[in-house]
Amino acid sequence: MPLGYLFGGGVGTEPHGIELYEASPLVRELYEEISGWTGLTAEQILRGELPEGRERRQSAGTIRETALAIAVYDLLAEAGLRPDVAGGLSLGAMTASCLAGALDRRSLFTMLARTADAPDPRPDAPEEAMALAFVQAAEAQSPLPWQGLPDVHLAGDFGPMVDGSRRILMLAGHRSAIERLAADCEPGAIVPLPGRTIAVHSPLRRPFRDFIAPHIARMPFTAPRIPLLSCLERGELKTADEVRHMFERNPTDPISLVDIYEGMRSHDVRLGLVMGPAIPEGMLAFPFPVVHVENTEHIQLAVSTAYDLGISFSGGDSGTWER
Repeated sequence: MPLGYLFGGGVGTEPHGIELYEASPLVRELYEEISGWTGLTAEQILRGELPEGRERRQSAGTIRETALAIAVYDLLAEAGLRPDVAGGLSLGAMTASCLAGALDRRSLFTMLARTADAPDPRPDAPEEAMALAFVQAAEAQSPLPWQGLPDVHLAGDFGPMVDGSRRILMLAGHRSAIERLAADCEPGAIVPLPGRTIAVHSPLRRPFRDFIAPHIARMPFTAPRIPLLSCLERGELKTADEVRHMFERNPTDPISLVDIYEGMRSHDVRLGLVMGPAIPEGMLAFPFPVVHVENTEHIQLAVSTAYDLGISFSGGDSGTWER
């Protein structure tokens, strides 16, 4: 019975992974490896204050988030669970690619560390922001209030909420335009996200995309070893070049959770494990049961749920092919 792993996006600004690190020698070994690849100590990755500077802060946050996701993956593998299909949003798409065998861990973390050197915006550049848009289901196909606005962009589609009443979309753009849009709409329809100062998955991220492109061009991608779903359009990434192209496009192109879970449904996934805290629990509708996993208790719940559903177990070691 197919098992799907879904890796969220977002950036780990809050401390992550402390419980798993303190409880597991396997996780401590992983963090020491990541420390060697990135130059951050395990303590900095787990709970250190993120550095000053927009891109340095973003880089450290992505390392923190990815470390937690891979730690969860390793602990599930140690318990005998491995995915039959994988996919992720944004940063999670890159993590999923690594764990699907399309890229080794050192290369992924080296790239995330390299992004710290991307230039920050000019001091006089307009401030950027992100927001969630809660769209009534009946209006999801109608013209939406930000369409045609030059400084607001659709950045993501998280799909319908559990009760089916609304669909959650993500917007990116200039802060002034997003705040003006939120003020003009009914209360709660557009919710600016606090602390999000980078307009990811929009044309405003083009300078970053151009900066990191030469590094991505040199990365040693290979074909995924299990089905790997794209978050940029409906379908699988089957070749090394397709995975590389996803990495290249990821900063500027809109993402879709719907594309991932519909792809998983086409693979007859019967249980989805959501790695880390980036996708909120209990808010979104999925076409199959999901378990959110970020601590020891969740690991045990994932294992017991998989057992109850008849998911096959691969044995008791974490293996090394994903590294």
